[in-house]
Amino acid sequence: MALRHLVIVLGDQLDASASALDGFDPAQDCVWMCESADESARTWSSKQRIAVFLAAMRHFAQTLRARAWPVEYLELSDHSLDQALVQSIARLQPAALVVTEPGEWGVRERLTQVNRQTGIALDVRIDRHFLCTVDEFARHAKGRKQLRMEYFYREMRRRHQVLMESDPQAADGYSPSGGQWNFDADNRESFGADGPTKVPARSRFEPDTITRSVLALVRERFADHPGSLDEFAWPLTREQALQTLDDFIRQRLPEFGCWQDAMWAGEAWLYHSHLSLALNLKLLSPLEVIRAAEQAWRDGQAPLAGVEGFVRQILGWREYVRGIYWLNMPDYLYANALAADQALPHWFWTGQTEMACLRDAITQSLNLGYAHHIQRLMVTGLFALLYGVRPSEVHAWYLSVYVDAVEWVELPNTLGMSQYADGGLMASKPYAATGKYIERMSNYCKKCPYSPAKRVGPKACPFTTLYWDFLLRHESRLASNPRMALQVKNLARITDSERDQIRAQAQSLRAVQSEQR
Repeated sequence: MALRHLVIVLGDQLDASASALDGFDPAQDCVWMCESADESARTWSSKQRIAVFLAAMRHFAQTLRARAWPVEYLELSDHSLDQALVQSIARLQPAALVVTEPGEWGVRERLTQVNRQTGIALDVRIDRHFLCTVDEFARHAKGRKQLRMEYFYREMRRRHQVLMESDPQAADGYSPSGGQWNFDADNRESFGADGPTKVPARSRFEPDTITRSVLALVRERFADHPGSLDEFAWPLTREQALQTLDDFIRQRLPEFGCWQDAMWAGEAWLYHSHLSLALNLKLLSPLEVIRAAEQAWRDGQAPLAGVEGFVRQILGWREYVRGIYWLNMPDYLYANALAADQALPHWFWTGQTEMACLRDAITQSLNLGYAHHIQRLMVTGLFALLYGVRPSEVHAWYLSVYVDAVEWVELPNTLGMSQYADGGLMASKPYAATGKYIERMSNYCKKCPYSPAKRVGPKACPFTTLYWDFLLRHESRLASNPRMALQVKNLARITDSERDQIRAQAQSLRAVQSEQR
């Protein structure tokens, strides 16, 4: 019998209810999945990230086969995704290709090229996983002089009736739960001298036969790639993802809000959800996660401030960054508004640095494939911003080391929010701070040879030195930014002699890193 549809399932589309599978007929259709070594080399992926995608894909293929669905599964080969697909088309002779819209611009382009090369029809279907389509976001953005997540987030709350209450006085009949849209001010506490207490254990899933075979393969085939597999215990199936969600709602969500920005040396997991991987692989839907958190508040199991903060990360930021990505690709890849020109320090691949905060965050990232959002934004990302690392290299590092990194979400968060490389499209200001921020939000500085209060001298914190150098280098640009005006005004209190010292010490820091490459 002739093959009607070859249904392409990509590595981050492991959703049995995905649009590409609508109307699937096992009598005349076939699922096509491909492991490509080219993808792991094109993005110099860490061992954790490679293993996550391969193991999750193999488990998903097993799920489909259990339905008695035919699956054409190509295990690891040196062929690129598009080369492998062309070969499969020649062999299987499908009438058409079907795929849910890819999450990466480059993958979409390669599939389009296959369509042109083979002449086989390509049916690209909308990704229902997201709560705002690419076209809907484009309509939101059209005609606006500035895009700001907060206004988009409010639209999404209204559209999906999340944390909303009936209100006859409101124009649309609804107002936000608790009388305000944003509870950020209640969600910025640090742990204090005693540190976190009663932190629930991470949800761990011991590798089964499939996963163990993948781990062995990765250790052998990708031995020279960064990172470690010693602590590999990620959720890789729908059932494991649901258990991780349940564990978070019951054990961590009640404490999440207060401590979501706090850091503590040696404590990787804290009260965060650890759900981004499952969400980005499409093992969970964002709406089911949001509804579970909302129900916990309505049941009195978690405070509104924390639930709202969590919901904003998914319904606000996650949907927003996807919209920004597709609105601006492919040019967004090359954004460098601050003309950053430094190479990424070599120790980003080893964690071997005297700076305690960076040593902890980078070592953790390499060992676990994970760091929470403040470690990414205000430790590794902040250093790269102040140091002046080329945004493309920062992007490549984040895409490499984190298991939840898929380009649509990682690129805007890195180039836009973290590095301000888009000049303010994503974020309204650069997230620039001295080492005092890290001291306030963690205990890192107690174990560090540098002082965050000092900007010059042998004990000066590199973050603090580079912060003042950053303001000096970009003074004219930042002075016109209302959210940076106060920080720039502080430069007036620095003498010409101190300015010279700051510049000299910043130059010396960069020279040392350059010599060590």
